[in-house]
Amino acid sequence: MKTNKEKTKIKERSKKADAKQKNILEMLKSHGAKIYDELDNGQFPKFSIPSRSVSNIVYDKKLRQYILGSNAAIRSSRNSSQLRSFTQLMWLAFFANRLTKEKKSSTLRDVYYSSQAFAIEFEDQSESDNIIVDLEAVTSKPREDFHIFPEERSSIFGDLNIEYTIPGYEGKTMNLSNHPDGYSIGPSLTTAELVDTSAEIVIAIEKGGLFTRFVEEQVDKKFKSIIINTGGQAPRSTRTLLKRLHEEMNLPVIVLTDGDVYGEHIAMVIKSGSANAAHLRELTVPDAKWVGVWATDIEKYKLPTIPMTESDIKRCYDLKKDPRYEDGIWKKELDVFLRLKRKAELEAFSKYGLTNITEKYLPQKLELAKSL
Repeated sequence: MKTNKEKTKIKERSKKADAKQKNILEMLKSHGAKIYDELDNGQFPKFSIPSRSVSNIVYDKKLRQYILGSNAAIRSSRNSSQLRSFTQLMWLAFFANRLTKEKKSSTLRDVYYSSQAFAIEFEDQSESDNIIVDLEAVTSKPREDFHIFPEERSSIFGDLNIEYTIPGYEGKTMNLSNHPDGYSIGPSLTTAELVDTSAEIVIAIEKGGLFTRFVEEQVDKKFKSIIINTGGQAPRSTRTLLKRLHEEMNLPVIVLTDGDVYGEHIAMVIKSGSANAAHLRELTVPDAKWVGVWATDIEKYKLPTIPMTESDIKRCYDLKKDPRYEDGIWKKELDVFLRLKRKAELEAFSKYGLTNITEKYLPQKLELAKSL
């Protein structure tokens, strides 16, 4: 039996979710009303879409992330070359409205196939995905707010009590340390209320194998942590959850990746987002700290390495043009990668024993993170 206090909290959370849903629906309705008004006035309906061209993507030092500038493009039903994409966007707004109203979830793949029931044509899923990004840009809301999600590939483990808010599960609670394989970070988890935790830090790790190792070695208990497997480049649902854990639970976030240029960028995307998502503001943890594997760690710990490819080297030079890599640890490690022309995986620490990474490397890096 739930206490009156617990029942009150459930009602408050339900009201909060309902208010968010109402806000989304009203916003979509206002866009629809604008289309109707233009038709009533004998005008060709149109959308104003913030430009996502490279020239309109700027780095905001105050926000510590990429944002869109003020340039916008008009997509008009009057222009025959734009009529197809205009109709696709109209349909998507309708479909998003229905999903939101009915509290139904859809994958990106579902959207692609659902369009066929309405005789809306997409050449492939890539085209429908791009229209979804257009809707995000028009509304300044992430697709997840419209109940549209990618396939799940990240997971979480640790002492975190959550309370579900999705229909049919409202009020049900779960502790995320109850299953040794962790829990998938999907729609039900990212929308759940974060109730309480004994953790003092979040450790985001790039690889599933190391995630399993960390769970086996009880890193969650030894370091009072919540462990998250990003599954490579962290999906947006994972980045949203990392942001919520940082802001709502006041937990610092540290990131562990492979010792290569792509690992460094995985950490940077968690910290300050990507140019591809410059139209969104809810996906970054500016205070997140990348603690390794650094290029300098390769030398310091004498790790087994493999040669960098031409693609790796090109990526280093590409990132050196990014303002986020102009100073500090980000610049220093890129320079060392280019000097070494070698890279190392997280698993390289197994040279010194399977538990070396959790017993020696991780404690050193957690201590170092306090001064970064």
